[in-house]
Amino acid sequence: MPSDRVLPALRAEAAQLAAVLRELPADDWSRPTPCPPWNVAGLLGHVLTILEWLPGMLAAPAPPRATVSAAGYYRPDHRFATGTNAARIGLAERRVADVADGAALAVEFDGTWRRIVEQCGREPADRVVRTRHGDAMLLTDFLVTRIVEVGIHGLDLATALDRRPWLTPAAAGVLTDLLLPDHGIAAVADLGWDEITFLRKATGRQPLTPAETARVEQRAIRWLTLG
Repeated sequence: MPSDRVLPALRAEAAQLAAVLRELPADDWSRPTPCPPWNVAGLLGHVLTILEWLPGMLAAPAPPRATVSAAGYYRPDHRFATGTNAARIGLAERRVADVADGAALAVEFDGTWRRIVEQCGREPADRVVRTRHGDAMLLTDFLVTRIVEVGIHGLDLATALDRRPWLTPAAAGVLTDLLLPDHGIAAVADLGWDEITFLRKATGRQPLTPAETARVEQRAIRWLTLG
């Protein structure tokens, strides 16, 4: 995916999420989300945690070459195992426990995404990083996976808050290209969905009907393993 699309998309999506969080009433932070056991604060704690890995990755020595793509990052292996999921939940819970309240968490998120976008913007287009799972990836490809986290969990937060989705066009385009690299937005329209409906169905947030399942299979579309 062209690098000049990815960082602007992450910037736009994170800025939009931060704007929503700044205005969030105190009671909304304890609402349940579609990602149990997390409430709104816990889910944001997860998103914040996965963004905070980036500075350490950038400070570490760069692998000699990339061996895993953004799509390859989602292969169904140990990263989606029960133990890994439990550790992921625990990290988010500890991250939230370190913050006074939801408003403070929102401030931390706003500062974190800004620092990360600034840091990544100083890196060359061919920068390679090592993920916590051991994958050697182009930084651009790893940032696509962070757009998945901010964008798709943004849809989860919108559901939890009873709000219209705020997914930005830039992030939606990156996510659609990741999930449908050989089909693109034309396949989404052909299936009778808009982009948000497609993303919810492709990531298991919204079930497929039997007729939709048949149409997906006819077009040889394969979803990624997103956990």
